[in-house]
Amino acid sequence: MKTSLPKFNEINPEKIVKELDTLLASNRSELTQLLTEVTPLDWSFIQKLDDLDDRLQHFWSPINHLYAVKQTLSLRRAYNECLPKISAYSSELSQNHALYQSIKNLANSDYQFNYAQEKCLHNELRDFHLGGVDLPRNQQKRYKEIQTQLSQLSNQFEENLLDATVEWSKCIRNKSELKGVPTYIIASAEKAAQEKNLTGYLITLDYPSYFPILTYADNRNLRKSIYKAHITRASELNNLALDNSKIMFNILSLRHELSQILGFKNYAQKSLATDKMAKNPEEVLEFLEELLNYTRPKAKEEWEELSIFAQSEDQIDTLQAWDILYYREKLKEKKFGICDDTLRCYFPVNKVLSGLFDLIERLFGMQIKEVKDVEVWDPQVRFFAITDSQQKLRGQFYLDLYARPEKREGAWMDDYQSRRYLSNGNIQTPIAFLTCNFSDSTNPTQTPLLTHEEVLTLFHEFGHGLQHMLTIIDYSAISGINGVAWDAVELPSQFLEYFVWEKSVLNKISRHYKTGKPLPDTIIVKMREAKNFQAGLQLLRQLELSLFDFRLHIEFDSTKNYEQIQKLLDSIRKKIGIIPIAPFNRFQHGFSHIFSGGYAAGYYSYLWAEVLASDAFAKFQEDGIFNEETGKAFLHSILEQGGAIDAIELFKRFRGREPKIQPFLKSLDLIY
Repeated sequence: MKTSLPKFNEINPEKIVKELDTLLASNRSELTQLLTEVTPLDWSFIQKLDDLDDRLQHFWSPINHLYAVKQTLSLRRAYNECLPKISAYSSELSQNHALYQSIKNLANSDYQFNYAQEKCLHNELRDFHLGGVDLPRNQQKRYKEIQTQLSQLSNQFEENLLDATVEWSKCIRNKSELKGVPTYIIASAEKAAQEKNLTGYLITLDYPSYFPILTYADNRNLRKSIYKAHITRASELNNLALDNSKIMFNILSLRHELSQILGFKNYAQKSLATDKMAKNPEEVLEFLEELLNYTRPKAKEEWEELSIFAQSEDQIDTLQAWDILYYREKLKEKKFGICDDTLRCYFPVNKVLSGLFDLIERLFGMQIKEVKDVEVWDPQVRFFAITDSQQKLRGQFYLDLYARPEKREGAWMDDYQSRRYLSNGNIQTPIAFLTCNFSDSTNPTQTPLLTHEEVLTLFHEFGHGLQHMLTIIDYSAISGINGVAWDAVELPSQFLEYFVWEKSVLNKISRHYKTGKPLPDTIIVKMREAKNFQAGLQLLRQLELSLFDFRLHIEFDSTKNYEQIQKLLDSIRKKIGIIPIAPFNRFQHGFSHIFSGGYAAGYYSYLWAEVLASDAFAKFQEDGIFNEETGKAFLHSILEQGGAIDAIELFKRFRGREPKIQPFLKSLDLIY
């Protein structure tokens, strides 16, 4: 297998634009030559096209990754200059009629394709149509302009959010104002202040800083101030230079125009036509409304319980948004006798990783070992290799766990390269980037500790990584996560989360960082009892976001102004009508998933895939958590096939039937 790793230290922002220009010119020249040659209609034609794509991927992927995890001003400038060039190149390919005709001729030839090759060609021809190959020349030109503008606007949205996050901070001089906040968070805030030559404790809007304040700080005014700062990021209520209002409107307007050029009524229809399990908008809305009907009664009961508790504890007459996490944590501790701060002592990161790797070996027969002396972008980044039972290298990944100021928020998996068959007969090994934003230890001699929620996040991203790295498909367009239906792509990640609640797995991933003692059975019992604590309210939040995203892309009207976005969100919240919303709430201004990520008209995918994941895990519960045959079946049916076979067919191959919603509802105690 071929393994080539990026040289991050050689990436020079001053040379990126020129290097990209040279590469794109070379690709264009080779493509022209390829199309003018008289070549036999066989798969070697597709391989040569893949070579061009792979060359660009190897150049751009490390740059794109550095931009997300270690951004500098010079890198930002170069990145922004490159975006329209890459967008233009992509549009050229999708509208190249000679290329389209060559692939169409190949698809219609007598060549004996295997099932994966047939799927590749099907996807290629579909994407040509969605890329505007059939459009009149003037509309093709407009299509290209829209795609370029969308890439720039989406990037600007993310940059504004990052800058707004970095811009705000609050230095607290009096430690008493942080009463209730865990010691490690206070130590981290003190260290952050010292790094800025400040006296006191520096609170920022980075997740490891603001989230514990909202969860633990007794000071209600402090909770409100940081909540307001966070929920108004990149909006008109803060720095107007970073306001995303107009950017959101322009993104939606361009998406709507693009959809209509392609013959769709709205962007939701266009999104489903790309690659989704759901076939039409009505199916998605019915799915979300059905879940809403199951969820609302439970969520209402949970809200009443939380409100009564806040009243009894602190005479809070009306719970506000900045009170919810605080009283939820207090109520959980009272009901179940556990809290996140206590649990994290049992989850040192190295123990969690070794337990995770042990789980993957037991489930799928894969061994994971760290590889030293690999060039990385930060000293804390680690590199690992995955081998199977025959000692064949299946994949490799970089692991970047901790938050940094120049790093995009959230957690994600991205890829450096995909598995593919090379013209020299070798197989290119999949390589992934796994990225999180956990709190690092303030003591360099002490191992970082994870909350149980962070353990869930790590398992989630690792599930994505497994699907990308364990594929056996030899064509990059449909290997790993590529070509997988978007509303099924969360299946492996959400599936893996379920194991984090199993006693046998918890025993493997936990040890007290000081005493080395295992997580007590009494605590495990309480954790499992508390698993669905306030689950109705949390699911209601996901439904709110899913409905907002999907309806926004159905109902958007380019003749109206930005206010329609706020009005739609307000109307959905009013319909749900359980949790009060602060009048200054501008969550949508930071909704990266749909404005700068890949989830536009697709945020419902998290819930859609959760139904699949819960049903898949139910089979492991039926057969035995570590049943070898069930593990192999999941590996062969789901993880290895990538996008070579439709997701519903793969699920039925594993489960023996269509997916059912009941396991998901039962897992959240929505039905019994």
